Amino acid sequence: MLKRELINQVSEQLGDYYKQDIAQAVEIILEEISQALAEERRVEIRGFGSFSVRTRRPRTTKNPKTGKMMNIPARKTLHFTMSKSLKEVLIDEVE
Repeated sequence: MLKRELINQVSEQLGDYYKQDIAQAVEIILEEISQALAEERRVEIRGFGSFSVRTRRPRTTKNPKTGKMMNIPARKTLHFTMSKSLKEVLIDEVE
């Protein structure tokens, strides 16, 4: 789903609001989530899941093409853990 599709879906459900106001609200929410993650704070949305930043350790690996050893530095990655209720919904869809 694209951001504009999300805005359209919310706009359909909340017919009393202007689409530009909904777009601004979605933008604010996404900016706040991004800012919290940039500050390495955990973001939890009940019923959906939680986002957190994890640091991957530095490692050494071999370039398969040249056979040369390469050092990969530590880096930060985004981690998502889905909520129990979301997991149950996804499992029901598969079965």
